[in-house]
Amino acid sequence: MTFRYNVLSPEFRNDPYPVYADMRRNAPVCQVDPGGMWAVTRHDDVLFVLKNPELFSSRGFGLAVNPPWLGGNPFADSMITMDPPQHGRLRALVSRAFGTFAMARVEPRVRAFAEQAVAELPLGEPIDIVPPYALRIPAFVIGDLMGLSPALHARLKRWADLITGGVTTVRPDEHDRKELARGAVADLRRYFGELLEERRRAPAEDLVSDLLTAKVDGEALTQDELIAFMTLLLVGGIETAVNMLGASLVVLLERPELWERLRADRSRIPAFIDEVLRYEPPLHAVPRTTTAEVELGGVKLPKGAPLLVMTGSANRDESQFPDGGQFNLDRPGPKNLPFGHGVHFCLGAQLARLEGRLALEALFQHARGISPGPEPMAWHRTLLVRGPGSLPIVLHSA
Repeated sequence: MTFRYNVLSPEFRNDPYPVYADMRRNAPVCQVDPGGMWAVTRHDDVLFVLKNPELFSSRGFGLAVNPPWLGGNPFADSMITMDPPQHGRLRALVSRAFGTFAMARVEPRVRAFAEQAVAELPLGEPIDIVPPYALRIPAFVIGDLMGLSPALHARLKRWADLITGGVTTVRPDEHDRKELARGAVADLRRYFGELLEERRRAPAEDLVSDLLTAKVDGEALTQDELIAFMTLLLVGGIETAVNMLGASLVVLLERPELWERLRADRSRIPAFIDEVLRYEPPLHAVPRTTTAEVELGGVKLPKGAPLLVMTGSANRDESQFPDGGQFNLDRPGPKNLPFGHGVHFCLGAQLARLEGRLALEALFQHARGISPGPEPMAWHRTLLVRGPGSLPIVLHSA
């Protein structure tokens, strides 16, 4: 195939799904621009890659988010970029913090904050719902778990954006964007370093204090390992939940009948969230690197080939999800691929679903309905993630 899809073109970034469908039909494993990475778009192939880290290394993730001009990125050194067995040893340190028991413990606090945030949303007038709702609630939750200063919450999403997907879209001539990303890394390192020193002097009941006392193979984590861990927790706690909440409202705007149905029967909210995560997932691509020559989807890939595993495409693959391009609240079966698969299945999946459920419950209690605002919405999309960057709406009185 001589034609190459451009996964950073404005058309693709605005609506990637028609391109995904064309790729699944005609070129399920192919090289794409920019850079000639190999895109994997069919559900079964995506699952095969994620299930076999010995053939498809997560080190590709680290390479993708740490270009040479950045000068280092703590996210690129986190466990999300590691393969077994190192990944498993580090994952065990925080797995309990996101288990079922832990979620039951944090639920009352998350509910109270969601209700507070929603109660402050104006009714009957246009607002961009992203900052006071889709961003504010997840920033509080992850900030509370990590013991971060509330004054910092507004900066968390900007840091998360710049040090992950943001660095993957910077062109060689975009020196201002490079400087922004380097500044974000420096700010993050400085703040997390100061926070670690503070917790060493005065431990608290938060994840940062827990990490300081944790040991891997009998040894404490180094300062760089601690900052990498904290960066991963920040990114994981922000990106998925913010984009999930924003996408939920996009779906409700497109399908007003769902607002009435869910408001009348809130037991259906978890199923709604699962279908949102499939239909408009926050994570669209996962970088990997082949560790040996391997055949995938009928294509022979060389050792060291950089892959983009297109989970955003796999979530709409018709072979797995009949009428995958349609939103179906009653769609049966598990839909966990939005949170990854295998050893790197997202630790925060339960937390994200909890935030989504409580945030929507509060919104349905606060407002009778929703309608589009006067300005068009804008998608925020990088090479890896997608979600509403701005979403003007009007909430109507209950």
